[in-house]
Amino acid sequence: MITFFILFGIFLKTCPKEVITRLYDNEGWTKSQYTLTKLGKLCGLIHIILVIFTQINIVFIEFVIGIIIYLIGTIGFFIAVIDFKKAPLGKPITLGLYKISRNPQVITLFFVSLGTSFIIGSWTAVIVVVISIIFFHFRILGEEKRLTEQYGDSYLEYKKKAPRYFLFF
Repeated sequence: MITFFILFGIFLKTCPKEVITRLYDNEGWTKSQYTLTKLGKLCGLIHIILVIFTQINIVFIEFVIGIIIYLIGTIGFFIAVIDFKKAPLGKPITLGLYKISRNPQVITLFFVSLGTSFIIGSWTAVIVVVISIIFFHFRILGEEKRLTEQYGDSYLEYKKKAPRYFLFF
């Protein structure tokens, strides 16, 4: 997981300021969005602490499944961030993985965290990841409201074409 964050940090250094601003834009968020996002981030921090300090309990099948899920998440995350970087400013992002999910960064980060939980063999870490994704769901609902206000009809059309998460979710 440390490798993931190092690579992400390096990638952010290559992004123009406008892309980073767009990536972390929280303008217009409600108090509940801030709160739920902070709770989701707290769960993420708890997950990282669990990953660092949990004694690894390697069960071969869980370990292999975890590696596969982690790699899918990591590769998908960087594809989603590259798609985000390439998207024109002032329009909804609709290219690449954003064609099959309106939130590919969140989905793929969930896979990274879930895969890591399986790798270390911690069901507690899996539960923390699931709780975290629930908090992020409410954040996403608020973001979608703001994006509808920001982009209007073009975002509403995009919502009809791409599911919120993946496939039919």
